[in-house]
Amino acid sequence: MAEEPAGSGLEGLPDRLWDAVIARDESAAVRTVCAAADAGADEEALLLDVVARVQHRVGAEWAAARINVAEEHAAGAIIDRVVAALAHRRATACAPGERGRITVACVEGEWHHLPARLLAEVLTRRGWQVDFLGAHTPTPHLIAHVHGTNPAAVLLSASIPTHLPAAHKAVTAVQSLGIPVMVGGAAFGPGGRYARLIQADAWAADARAAADRLAEGLTAPPTSRRHQIDDLPHLADQEYTLVKNSRTTLVRQGLAALDGRSPATRSYDAAQRERTAEDLARIVDFLATALYVDDAALFVTFVTWTADLLAARGVAALSLGLGLSVLTERLHDFPRALALLGAASDALPVPPVRPAPGSTA
Repeated sequence: MAEEPAGSGLEGLPDRLWDAVIARDESAAVRTVCAAADAGADEEALLLDVVARVQHRVGAEWAAARINVAEEHAAGAIIDRVVAALAHRRATACAPGERGRITVACVEGEWHHLPARLLAEVLTRRGWQVDFLGAHTPTPHLIAHVHGTNPAAVLLSASIPTHLPAAHKAVTAVQSLGIPVMVGGAAFGPGGRYARLIQADAWAADARAAADRLAEGLTAPPTSRRHQIDDLPHLADQEYTLVKNSRTTLVRQGLAALDGRSPATRSYDAAQRERTAEDLARIVDFLATALYVDDAALFVTFVTWTADLLAARGVAALSLGLGLSVLTERLHDFPRALALLGAASDALPVPPVRPAPGSTA
């Protein structure tokens, strides 16, 4: 991890917090951060430059197969406790709620709540009254809450692109009440490209940018832009809907096809077959999402990331290519889906060519 600028008061703190988190020492993790706060470190910087950085490292270590899922979950739970400890000693620059009321939530299906939680903490410290609704907030529940509280704005978080259709639904529903919506998180793509596609009123790259943008003021969406969930012309071909609704069938047929082509797959035990089915389901989910936003880059990025992830776990990318090939055969009547699958297959690393038996090559 990059070191903080000299004199920030945070030098070496991310590494010390990481050591406590990875050792599953909750007490040491809380003491490390609270001691820095007691010594005068800025609490917003502690949240965003230390806690968030360690959480990012947890994800990177999991992706590189250096920690397992249980260790990742344990680390996340400790980081939650660190954030809670800082919240209990919260100091604000102005009176709580002085700037108005804000709703912060994760979109429906989004369980990675820490980015939204950190945003809520930052906004509270900057004087907003924040209703943090947490992970996986179904859109009807979000709308019911907004009806009852009439916030100045709603801020929605999503880290996984497959939640973009749900985000679009939530943005449109909130805007229909005349309330502006800001979105943020990795799901919205580089530079917030998908935030613009779904016509969110604002996008922010991180919590600081979101707080700064909110301080500038968000205006309510124009009446002419309300109630337009079907404002993506490319969805007229129904490919997104048909692929999404065929998910279970595609996964089942994909497994059967893999059994017919790969002796290794036929020998899988129950747990391995379940993981293979999950992998196929994720491919279908990302394919459907790429169809929704009409962007090959989203699907190609996911497939190449998956290839790297499998490589870190010692699984050849050939198996991923085979899965794409199986889906290609079953979606032969879907031109946009075929183009996405072809682009992703072309982006996979080419497996080494093995010399024929007896060859001197």
